Amino acid sequence: MNVKRALFIGVLMGCVVIMALRPKAMMSTASEVVPMEQIDLAEWLGAGKLKSANREVAKLEERNDAVHVSEKQGAGIVWLEGTNFNDGTLEVDVRGRDVFQKSFVGIAFHGKDNSTYEAVYVRPFNFRASEPARHSHAVQYIAPPEYDWMPLREKFPGEFENAVDSSIIPTGWVHLRVVVSGTKIQSYVGNVNSPTLSVRRLGQQDHGMVGLWTGNNSDGDFANLRITSMK
Repeated sequence: MNVKRALFIGVLMGCVVIMALRPKAMMSTASEVVPMEQIDLAEWLGAGKLKSANREVAKLEERNDAVHVSEKQGAGIVWLEGTNFNDGTLEVDVRGRDVFQKSFVGIAFHGKDNSTYEAVYVRPFNFRASEPARHSHAVQYIAPPEYDWMPLREKFPGEFENAVDSSIIPTGWVHLRVVVSGTKIQSYVGNVNSPTLSVRRLGQQDHGMVGLWTGNNSDGDFANLRITSMK
């Protein structure tokens, strides 16, 4: 009888310990960081895993790990097949041109389709613009179809775009880092420690595809894409 009682008490105490530890385990994994995925864009292109919309994409001749996205009227996106990004960090190196209204390069995320997504992009021709208005329009957040750049500028002037460090070379490779956390998006352009642009999220999708983004009449080069998601 004493043996049975001892076994019962032991099992009961074990259950109590498990129940006490269980919430802590659940809390520790609630915001667990998924290991960073570094994507070789040229390799993905060769494997047929880049799906372009309103653009042509080709391997960049001067680099083995980069791609070039062609110029065309209207916005264009090269979606990365199989991606499903929620919260976390997106990083990519982009290169545009110092040609007025001819260079818009960035990254799209939370993509539902070719017209519904969010994006952060830069306008290299405004990096070193002497006019204050142009200089302050160097990096932009959008959430089409409702919140493209024009309605955002008209309704919320100065809130969803900003200047970048004028030391950044407009025709060089530029590191773009976008941190998505709940209702907030922080974007870092170049090797900076503080956000270049910090905005509230306007998109209705909480997850979706990741893509390489180019704007109207713009081409662009892309390399070193990294995706770090939060569970």
